[in-house]
Amino acid sequence: MNYKKIVLPFVIFLITNFISAQETAIYTNTLADYNHALLLYQNKSYVAAQQQFDQIKSKYNNASELKANCAYYAANCAVRLGQPNADELMQQFVDNYPTSTKRNSAFIDVANYYFNTGSYAYAAKWYAKVNTTNLTLKQEETFNFNYGYSLFSVKNYAGAKSYFLLLLDSQIYGAQAKYYYGFIAYNQDDYDTAGKYLSEVENNKSFKTDVSYYLADMNFKLGNFQKAIDYGLPILEKSRGIEHSEISKIIGESYFNLQKYEEAIPYLINYKGKSGKFNNTDYYFLGYAYYKQNNFKNAISNFNKIIDGNNIVAQNAYYHLAECYLELAEKQAALNAFRNAAQMPFEPEIQKDAWLNYAKLSYEIGNPYKSVPEVLNEYLSLYPNSPNKTEINDLIISSYITSKNYEGALDYLKGKKSNKEQALYQKVSFYQGLAFFNDAKYDLAKENFENSLTVSADGLITAEATFWKGESNYRLENFAGAISDFKAFSSNSYASKTPNFEVLNYNLAYAYFKHKEYPQAINAFKLYLQKNSNDLVKKNDSYLRIADSYFVESNYKSAIEYYNNALKTNGIDADYAQFQKAICYGLTGNENEKIKELNLFLKTHKKSIYRDDAYYVLGNSYIKINNNKLALENFNYLITNHNQSTLVSKALLKKGLIYYNTDKNNEALTNYKTVVNRFPNTAEANQAVKNIRQIYVDLGRVDEYATWVKTIDFVNVSDAELDNDMYESAEKQYLQNNSKKAIQNFEKYLENFPKGIHVLKANFYLAQSLFSDNQQVKTIPYYTFVTNQDANEFTETALERLSVVYLETNNWQAAIPLLERLETSARLPQNIIFAQSNLMKGYYEEKKYQKAVSYADLILQNPKLDANIKSDAHIIIAHSAIKTNNETKARTAYVEVGKIASGELKAEALYYNAYFENKDGSYRVSNEIVQTIAADFAAYKYWAAKGLIVMAKNYYELDDAFQATYILESVLKNFTQFKDVIEEATTELNTIKTEEAKTNESVQN
Repeated sequence: MNYKKIVLPFVIFLITNFISAQETAIYTNTLADYNHALLLYQNKSYVAAQQQFDQIKSKYNNASELKANCAYYAANCAVRLGQPNADELMQQFVDNYPTSTKRNSAFIDVANYYFNTGSYAYAAKWYAKVNTTNLTLKQEETFNFNYGYSLFSVKNYAGAKSYFLLLLDSQIYGAQAKYYYGFIAYNQDDYDTAGKYLSEVENNKSFKTDVSYYLADMNFKLGNFQKAIDYGLPILEKSRGIEHSEISKIIGESYFNLQKYEEAIPYLINYKGKSGKFNNTDYYFLGYAYYKQNNFKNAISNFNKIIDGNNIVAQNAYYHLAECYLELAEKQAALNAFRNAAQMPFEPEIQKDAWLNYAKLSYEIGNPYKSVPEVLNEYLSLYPNSPNKTEINDLIISSYITSKNYEGALDYLKGKKSNKEQALYQKVSFYQGLAFFNDAKYDLAKENFENSLTVSADGLITAEATFWKGESNYRLENFAGAISDFKAFSSNSYASKTPNFEVLNYNLAYAYFKHKEYPQAINAFKLYLQKNSNDLVKKNDSYLRIADSYFVESNYKSAIEYYNNALKTNGIDADYAQFQKAICYGLTGNENEKIKELNLFLKTHKKSIYRDDAYYVLGNSYIKINNNKLALENFNYLITNHNQSTLVSKALLKKGLIYYNTDKNNEALTNYKTVVNRFPNTAEANQAVKNIRQIYVDLGRVDEYATWVKTIDFVNVSDAELDNDMYESAEKQYLQNNSKKAIQNFEKYLENFPKGIHVLKANFYLAQSLFSDNQQVKTIPYYTFVTNQDANEFTETALERLSVVYLETNNWQAAIPLLERLETSARLPQNIIFAQSNLMKGYYEEKKYQKAVSYADLILQNPKLDANIKSDAHIIIAHSAIKTNNETKARTAYVEVGKIASGELKAEALYYNAYFENKDGSYRVSNEIVQTIAADFAAYKYWAAKGLIVMAKNYYELDDAFQATYILESVLKNFTQFKDVIEEATTELNTIKTEEAKTNESVQN
């Protein structure tokens, strides 16, 4: 029992001591682990330390400070390792251990770590959590600076300012606090505060450069420009890159504001812009500085880079840009700049003055965007009380004339009765008449010339209007009126002062000739030859018309004399002269001389259109001298080699007559029947039928005739009398020019006798009557009937008229085959020219450019052609060359067009001239040509618009981006009706703006 009492306490003691010893060992071991982890942390082995702290913290109870410390250091390691969940771990520590002694230390430690590593946004976040109550004064100052700087770094200047304010008197942080406090004030435009504190540290080596820059910039913004310069200059030499550029800007603009433009220029040049780009204001400063130095060229090179500007700076820049252009005599460029300034409302006085200059320049050089009168009227509507009102009013009418807007001028003058206005009415009516005449609108031309002649203010204009009224009457085939007008012109005392005086007698002679007053025509042509002998073409032509007049008057001897004179000039129509000369010999009874001349003609003129006539006439001459063999040879040659000639049927008749007269009746019948078969419904066919009847009667074979004649559609012996009566009734109305009645009667005839004796004539005369009655489309079946027959006396006219009908509807597919026939079969030179000129146009319209050019070249070989036809030929060559990308040929052709063209063709020729000059790099020359279009041909808006695009390209090549973009933008506003122009202008404008945006941040692309 006692034994047990003694042992039991011992055992309890041992157990207790064992337990106590065990607890001491465990505590000792975990503390060693903790110290080991702490040592790893202090040696910056954050990964290993974090792992150790995480492993041992579970060994402590929740109330243990060591457990809180483990959580703190593990989170701290995560912060230093930049682990994504670091902030979360630290926040968990704070939340889980609110009584930990390291709670406040955690905020500061993390914040300081982020601060020292430059992660100021994170630093500020953790500094905001710190409680500064238990911090020492030194610790608090460090906290204030670090927190203030962190807020400053993330541009929370308002928050930072309050912390720097606490440090302004700090021995450690005072200088830095004043710098940052001053900078914040500078940044907030509080220049008084900024100046106070920044000036206190301006000599501090750490801040000197930056402070000097801020003081320079601040004084610049305060308008203390000299101080800005004084601060900026010392630091400029040491600065580099962006800083150097910005300081140069401050100094340059300070000099600029002190009106020291010469000193400003080098610094403004040194400024490199934001991110290497100027803006419009930067260009304005530099441009204006040059402008004030009268260095207009450099001023322009800066002002003209201001594009897309729409503010007071741009308005001033454009106005001064215009002045610079004027100084360099670049008026078109000045016009654009004034126009742009005038369209901006920011400075009303500048706007008004720009408008006045824009209006006056428009009058002086023309306006490519609007008509000059429209511009002038717009100025007056905007500024009705302008002191320049009278001057502008005087310019309006004159501008109508210079821009060739005669209709507008006449409307403006309507109802105005002053002597000055009446004189202008006389002049404008005359010019309007000329414009209509050049467009072949002769009725309207005559009307305007007559209106001009109602006023006699200017004798020279009266003389000119009288002459051109005569020309209009001539073109309208009112030859009596033309004669009267030309006579009136000749009696006008001003006539000799006009350029038309030289051709007066020539034109008057032609009017007499066309009016069949041949003696008067002869006298007038002779008067022309006496006074004018230099124009060889007109000289040759005068000889021919005198000869023709003598021929008509049956004075064959004199006719021969003048045909010989024409032959001596070796001019055009020599074949005609020689042929007519031969005819004259025959008419004088000298048949042998006639035969000699005709044979000489055939030998000399291998391609003459009169060769078929020569063979026919020569055959007749041989008949007269009883040489049937040679007669037959010539008729046979004509029939075989000129089978499309209208003389073939006549030659066959002549052959039949020869055979009949020599008792070769079978040969005669063969030729007569050939006429009937090949040329039915013609006069020759009817004559052949009569001759055949006579031969059968002579042979006593009338029954054969009766059988044969029934096979002829157009011969109906029983109805012949009715056929003739009905036809003659219609023909009578036709010959009396009673078109409507003739149409009714011819239609009735053809309805009753569709294969009648006179069906050919009836179809032709019906077509002619319909044509005269302006029913051109209805002529088609009747002219077609005529042209479908073998060659006859009406073929040429029918081909020409039918071609006209199709041409009026632009039916080239139908017209071209007719024109081709007309060209090869026509006997009248004017019809050949008509065919060739329209074939040229037709092939062009059908995109057969090679054929078109061939005909154009052929036409240009004819020296007698009208200038308008020559112009058409050159333009066809030019157009075809453009279509086939043969710009070399196009250039040559447009040069020729420009020499003789007027109106729209002239505008087109000028455009291509400008286009090719641009291609050559002659940009200024090209611009001068475009300006001519704007001044003299503004009415032709398409070419004016196209020219402006070329002008824009020229200006861009001349480094004038303003002019280039402004012109293109104006094209887009003013010429929307031309799709191809708008597309080209848009492409060009986008290209330019893309390029300019590389150096000008104000450009919107």
